[in-house]
Amino acid sequence: MPQMAPLWWETLFIMFLLLYLIMNIMIFWTKGNKLINKKSLTKSFKELNWKF
Repeated sequence: MPQMAPLWWETLFIMFLLLYLIMNIMIFWTKGNKLINKKSLTKSFKELNWKF
């Protein structure tokens, strides 16, 4: 029969997983907002009718 891990190990592991998920969601959110801003910038640049 395997030895049971202490309760605080399990709570630390769960907290680590939650923080990891929150961090990834925040990174995804900031990258998503930057991509939206880049799309709007490229649209405004296309409307300027550059002559090279």
